[in-house]
Amino acid sequence: MELEDIYRRDLNLLVALRVLIEESSVSKAASRLNLSQSAMSRVLGRLRDLLGDPLFTRQGQHLIPTEKALEFDRALGDPLESLRQLLSPIEFDPRCCDQTFTIATTDYAMQTILPFALPRIYEEAPEVSFEFLPLQHDRLADQLTYEGADLAICRPTGPVEPLRSEILGRVGVLCLLSKQHPLADKDMSLTDYLAYPHAMIAISDGVKALIEQSLVGLPKRKMVLRAYHLEAALAIVDTMPLIITVPADLAYLVAERYDLAVKPLPFAFTPFDYSMIWHPRCEHSPAQEWLRAIVKEECSRLIAKRIDDMGLG
Repeated sequence: MELEDIYRRDLNLLVALRVLIEESSVSKAASRLNLSQSAMSRVLGRLRDLLGDPLFTRQGQHLIPTEKALEFDRALGDPLESLRQLLSPIEFDPRCCDQTFTIATTDYAMQTILPFALPRIYEEAPEVSFEFLPLQHDRLADQLTYEGADLAICRPTGPVEPLRSEILGRVGVLCLLSKQHPLADKDMSLTDYLAYPHAMIAISDGVKALIEQSLVGLPKRKMVLRAYHLEAALAIVDTMPLIITVPADLAYLVAERYDLAVKPLPFAFTPFDYSMIWHPRCEHSPAQEWLRAIVKEECSRLIAKRIDDMGLG
């Protein structure tokens, strides 16, 4: 029998057969299925036509299933139980989850946001695993739609619809300088900022464009290095008076590790939104909902604390 032939059959009748066998009574089966007794009798008649067998004989007040009815019932056991489980509300238990989550994200998020969520994730779901992909802003929709990414964490550089998104928090921007930089021990003016060579890192999620918007009409900065990783700029920060502009929390993280000076931007700059983005196919997945809830809670708390600590709110 082809699938389309099965589609044309009333498969609810097979559920009725199971109930009739369990109850051994038309009236009790009718009550259980919320039918009238006459409607249940008609269901039994349709079952007999469908399966080509009387299915039951009467003994007093009880229905006794025929051998063919019992044969059908045995064959239906596993499929009906699978359907019951499939259609039952799923109580997600993170401790039993062994899913691999694929997240497209930036180096910035990998270094400064996600590490603070991972401990709680693994505490609640010790069997999960992660695969992190380099986020490509111009291919974000493809990564989430066709390339298996479950979630993206970044600053959206354009409209994301029809993808879903939620803001995690706002991220500020600061500058890193070597302790030997001429500006290391003094306030940095706008003139100073424009006069010295600069490095921009791709982890900044389009920060370069945002900064250039703030500097429209002013002399262009001398950009000596643009790289995907901060290490490239750190390798030369002591060999030239370089100003490295990066997200604020990353600046503090790196400054402590590499003994660098941190300076505020010498012009007005509004912190930008950092978001998580996902495809609608993941919208109602219990595992995905759990993951997004933890990322939202942990990362939002972290970003908000950093904004407050830095006085950037």
